[in-house]
Amino acid sequence: MNITNIENSKNKFEKVKLDFKDSKYATGRRKQSVARVWVKKGTGKIFVNGKEMNKYFKRPVHQILVVKPLQEINAPTGYDVKCNVRGGGLSGQAGAIIHGLSRALVSFDSSLKKSLKKNKLTTRDSRKVERKKYGRRKARRSFQFSKR
Repeated sequence: MNITNIENSKNKFEKVKLDFKDSKYATGRRKQSVARVWVKKGTGKIFVNGKEMNKYFKRPVHQILVVKPLQEINAPTGYDVKCNVRGGGLSGQAGAIIHGLSRALVSFDSSLKKSLKKNKLTTRDSRKVERKKYGRRKARRSFQFSKR
């Protein structure tokens, strides 16, 4: 590897410095993931863990899920969003961002609560993975039965 390749790889993972001083904060949770979300008026940019949302969530399904609260209030380009997410997989992280973003939007403007609550975006999804039980292969699945 030459020096230019090393410099290019450093630039790829450089975190973006954002100014979110006049913003509203909320926490969202889903499965094992916890998202800390800051929202302010802006141009519609969404950053997750210092990266752009499209770079962090490569699957279009996750990208659509994250933008859902902004689309419900008919303002997909009205707010800038900064998220720090920890724990779980990508689906759980996307769900945690939805929860935190909708709560932050409600704290930003309380008139949005009705439309977000109607679509169940402000409610925490309490489903978690069920634990494995002894004498079974998984949580509920039993071992294969053998007659002889």
